[in-house]
Amino acid sequence: EVQLVESGGGLVQSGGSLRLSCAASGFPFNRYAMSWVRQAPGKGLQWVAGINDLGYSKYYADFVEARFTISRNNDKNILYLQLNNLRTEDTAKYYCVKDQIKPSGHTALQLLGVLSVESQGTQVTVSS
Repeated sequence: EVQLVESGGGLVQSGGSLRLSCAASGFPFNRYAMSWVRQAPGKGLQWVAGINDLGYSKYYADFVEARFTISRNNDKNILYLQLNNLRTEDTAKYYCVKDQIKPSGHTALQLLGVLSVESQGTQVTVSS
């Protein structure tokens, strides 16, 4: 059974930082690209960042503006998202998801959007 368990969210002031983690199990983690997506209150799912299976190619949404860093530890089956210089508009629940890398140099979810997630997510709230 595929399990993705996110953690590390919390309440932080604007300009602050958080490090999100996603513990993966039930599938060969080191064979899958992974992404982080988020859902703000009252809005749809939004792709945030992606990383290829070995961790050397990384992809970011334009709104990230070099504030976030995605990484992974394939020995521990953990995906990370370092969030720096957080803004109030980053308030959302963050989820990790399996993804694919397309020949165009984008992830599948980056191109096609995110329809649904199956994990619980971790809440990030940024106050002004």
